[in-house]
Amino acid sequence: MIVTADDFGLHEAVNQAVEQAAREGILTATSLMVGQPGSADAVERARRLPGLAVGLHLALTDATAMLSRDEIPDLVDATGRFRPRMAREGARLFALPRVRRQLAAEVRAQFRAFAETGLVLDHLDAHKHFHLHPTILGMVLSIGREFGLRAVRLPREPLLPALRMPGGGRMRRLAGSLFLLPWVRLMRARLRAAGMRHNDALFGLGVTGRMDEAALLSILRRLPAGVSELYLHPATRERFSPAMPDYAHRAELAALTSPRVREYLERAGIVRMAYGQLVSG
Repeated sequence: MIVTADDFGLHEAVNQAVEQAAREGILTATSLMVGQPGSADAVERARRLPGLAVGLHLALTDATAMLSRDEIPDLVDATGRFRPRMAREGARLFALPRVRRQLAAEVRAQFRAFAETGLVLDHLDAHKHFHLHPTILGMVLSIGREFGLRAVRLPREPLLPALRMPGGGRMRRLAGSLFLLPWVRLMRARLRAAGMRHNDALFGLGVTGRMDEAALLSILRRLPAGVSELYLHPATRERFSPAMPDYAHRAELAALTSPRVREYLERAGIVRMAYGQLVSG
C-alpha cells in the first residue's frame, strides 16, 4: 500500500501536515506542486525527511503556471493562473495545435523545476487527475522520460469498496466510476506499453477531502490484492484554499496519524511502500 498526500507545496498548512504525517503517521509519499506559494518550504521539509518519497503533482488546472502569460497565453488568465473549466480546456487541447505546444512547454517547465530541487522523482500524478486526458498523458510519457520518470498514478478506484465506504454520495461515486472507466482502461494500456510502473488500485476519489479515520479503516478492511494507493489532502487548518472550501483537512491528518489505523495495518500485515519500490522491485 502506497499512502500519499497530494498538494505538497500549495500552502504551509499542507506542508506542516505532510511532515507530521510522515514522522508520526503512516504516510509514505507526497506529491509536490512546483511553483506554488509553499513549494520552497515544502522542498526544505522534504530534504529533512529522507524516508518520504516525493513525486511531481503536475498542476495544469486550479494553480499558477510555471511559465509566464507571454509564453502560454492560451492556457492562463491575466494573473497567470490556469483557466478553471477542465472540460473546455481539454477540448481545446484536442483541437488546437498551438495550445498543445504551449502545454508541452509548461509540462517540461514543471518537470525541470522538480529536477532543480535535487529531490529524487518517485512518481507523477496530476492535480484533479488531469493526466487522464490522452494528450496530457502523451506529454507526460514523452517528456517525463527525459527527467527519469518511471512510475505514474493510475486513477482506478474499484467500485465495490468505494460504494461501501461510510457516508453519502453513493450514486455520485457510481456515476463517477462509470464515467472514468474507459479513460482509465486506455491509460493503463498506454502506461504498460510505455513500460511505466503504476498502482493497481487507487482509493480516495469517491471521498475526496473526507478521508477520515472511519473511511480509511473501511478501505483497509476491503483492500484488494496487488498494490493500492490511498491519497489524501491533509493540512493543519481548514479553508485555506477557495478550491477546497468543504475539505476536512484536519480529519484527514488525524486519520493518517491514528493509532487505530497503524494497529490495523500491523495486525493485517499490510506493507507500506512508495512507487520507487515498485520500480526497484
